Amino acid sequence: MVSVLFVGIALGVLAGATELFDRNLAYSSPFTNAPHLSHDTRSLQKRHADYVKRQLSDTQSSNGFKDEHYPTFYGGDFSSSPWIYNGGINFTHSGKSQDHTFRGDPFDNSVLLWTRAVPDGPTLPSDVSIPVCVSFKIFDNDKLTGRPIDSGDAFTSYDVDHTVKVEASNLKPDTHYWYQFADCTNPKTVSPIGATRTIASPNTPANRVNGGRPLTLAVFSCSRYQDGYFNAYGVAAHNTSADIFVHLGDYIYESLGHGANIGRKTLGRELATIADYRLRLNQYRTDVSLVDAHVKGPWITVWVGGFEPVQFFATSIEPITFQDDHEVADQAWKAGTADSNDTAVGCSFSASKACFTDRKLAAVRAYHEWMPIRQVDPDDKLRIWRNFQIGKLLDLTMLDTRQYDRDITDLYYNTVIDSIADEPSRSLMGSNQENWFFETLSTSKRRGAIWRVVGQQIVFTQLNESSGFDVDAWDGYRANRARVLDHLYNDRISNTLILSGDSHANWVSDLARPNDTTTYNPVTGQGAIGVEFAGTAVTSSSAFGAGIAPAAADVISRRYVQGNVDLQWSEGSYRGFFTLTLNTTAATATYYAMRNISSPNLDAFASATFVVEAGANKLARPVAGGQVSAGALKVQG
Repeated sequence: MVSVLFVGIALGVLAGATELFDRNLAYSSPFTNAPHLSHDTRSLQKRHADYVKRQLSDTQSSNGFKDEHYPTFYGGDFSSSPWIYNGGINFTHSGKSQDHTFRGDPFDNSVLLWTRAVPDGPTLPSDVSIPVCVSFKIFDNDKLTGRPIDSGDAFTSYDVDHTVKVEASNLKPDTHYWYQFADCTNPKTVSPIGATRTIASPNTPANRVNGGRPLTLAVFSCSRYQDGYFNAYGVAAHNTSADIFVHLGDYIYESLGHGANIGRKTLGRELATIADYRLRLNQYRTDVSLVDAHVKGPWITVWVGGFEPVQFFATSIEPITFQDDHEVADQAWKAGTADSNDTAVGCSFSASKACFTDRKLAAVRAYHEWMPIRQVDPDDKLRIWRNFQIGKLLDLTMLDTRQYDRDITDLYYNTVIDSIADEPSRSLMGSNQENWFFETLSTSKRRGAIWRVVGQQIVFTQLNESSGFDVDAWDGYRANRARVLDHLYNDRISNTLILSGDSHANWVSDLARPNDTTTYNPVTGQGAIGVEFAGTAVTSSSAFGAGIAPAAADVISRRYVQGNVDLQWSEGSYRGFFTLTLNTTAATATYYAMRNISSPNLDAFASATFVVEAGANKLARPVAGGQVSAGALKVQG
């Protein structure tokens, strides 16, 4: 019979003893100004206390013993505590043998640490009221010696899918740290040692950011589980010097697919409820390369609350990620997706009858539990856009071009979007975000930051493809794009680099007004105001055709680079990612191609490398040194 190993004295039942629940940020609301969406830790504590009382009713001593406090609170020995689970835990996301911890959303004085502590072994809890207790310690050395910089204990439970998210504080700016989780009831049961870091403070001189070394971002998008193994994450973790992992959206997909023949069958159904989203996140975390990338460095994700005057920085633990459409559902805009909205018909897409608003809140809650991210603000329509001032080296500005206040997009069944794409009032971002973005760019220039790196979900540059324009990208919101370019030109804002995903292909372009060859020279780059680096998918099938061979894709790419004025390189066969390395004088983007995603491996090559010199506002010529290993350049040699 399965039972919990109860030994020692009881934990108390004081209402004020919710702090171990409260310490775990997974119980909090995903939204800063919506505490009513958090788990009621008083109710959780009462449930726990009622369980304790039920147990004590059978074992109460003859003198009426009642313990009304936590005798071992805060760093004490929990090994003999009978009312928390002490049958063994596994620090893993899925019950597999692969342990891991994640970290992310670093400020200049704190960082979030994440793990999942699942009851393990033959002594699983017989009552879900029993919490699991996890402790953490963070040190300034990889041997974990000396006095910890910060430490503490936290509860987790089935209510938050046994996830644990704590904030380590009192840290120094731009400093590396090492940490470890442990089972409160058995300190010998520990997680692997994790490494993390804080970011430089906003006023750190550019040549001193990251200890004076170049800062490298690894940039990803679109990882569909059933399409292949996430080898791109592993290559970035093991074969590059990435400091920060940035994800531009579609970290998970809501859909089902045909991956069984390569061992990638998706579990469950099309995502609609919190149980669905938790199951999918759990399954994604079984991918070895994805776990390696999370462990290797910090990620910054799109569901970060608010925007401080930049005190956070993504280190090698947490990816900087955006939530694009598939984290909720396909072709998302402000009032729905391709197959769901808040109408009777839009609520019938799933057996659960989940409407769009319910579906989105379920996705956000699960994402908040499973990712080391901070809260966002629901009073401003689930705002996720924010800015990171990483010393004087760069501003990393994260936009929401998908969910915030986006006007209707191509939903497949509506065919009018191309006819309204030029409407002046049409917006991808909404006026609040748009005005904030312009002011952020101007402030970055005034404060003396060298680079302005803009992360967002969809391709910015005009692309006339075989079937016309992709009106789900910026080509469907042309007046909004024109306003962005006008602001850059009119305010003479230099060194702007736009990062894009979503399209499942690689594109590199000078930033200039579309088809304006009177002020922009595509051969020399004269007249450009910046550069766009758009990356392909980690696994999701090519926009050029699923499984298209390199030679066939290159034929299409050659047509695209000749037919689009700003486009300098196109590649559509390989799955992969790119890195962006920044120093005070140049930015270098290196694109990586995966040779095979049908099995887990690190077989990849650098397909192209591009340089942008500080102050030039264009790709250095000859573009990519005049030669690439895949795809097509506008000017070869």
